[in-house]
Amino acid sequence: MAEKTDELRRYVVTPLQTNCYAYVSNDECLVVDPGGSGAQLATVLDDVRVVCVAATHGHGDHVGGVAALVRETGAPYAIHAADAELARHAGEMSEVGRRYDDNAPDPDRTLAEGDVLRVGTATFTVMETPGHTPGGIVLVGGGTAEGVAFVGDTLFPGSHGRTDLKGGDEATIMTSLARMAAEIAPETTLLCGHGPATTMVRELTMNPFLR
Repeated sequence: MAEKTDELRRYVVTPLQTNCYAYVSNDECLVVDPGGSGAQLATVLDDVRVVCVAATHGHGDHVGGVAALVRETGAPYAIHAADAELARHAGEMSEVGRRYDDNAPDPDRTLAEGDVLRVGTATFTVMETPGHTPGGIVLVGGGTAEGVAFVGDTLFPGSHGRTDLKGGDEATIMTSLARMAAEIAPETTLLCGHGPATTMVRELTMNPFLR
């Protein structure tokens, strides 16, 4: 029998074109940042068992679909404790005049530095990267997910996440970016919360905020 390989799926949701990712390993699935369309995501993921729904941070465009997705799949929901309250208001009008599908529920698990999420033969270790929000995290892949990291809105190709919203802090995100540059392997593919993926080696070369 042929050995199964891991699979990464990407779904673009919300008017802000948020990247929702599904990492599949041995028929188990980790969903990262379901910002909207939670019920539809459950439908397209009906060929796998969703074992965790995780958020890189608590903005509505990253958690608005959590409630419906966990209701449909029964999967536990995880987010950093510092962003759990922010996520609880995803369905309400935000400071920039937007609302998303639903308020996120109370998390089943709060994430902190060094925690590990397991899916099939893959692992994802929590790296705390505040700055865009107080509870922003990066999920760094290990096992069969080595070479992949979900970076949310902490980093974008050639740039970084905005820090002018409530809870954002420019000096803090610069510290987080410096840590990423030092600790994430250069060949790692960085899966961003919006737009295209990049690699750490490219960002070390091209991103002025990592120099």
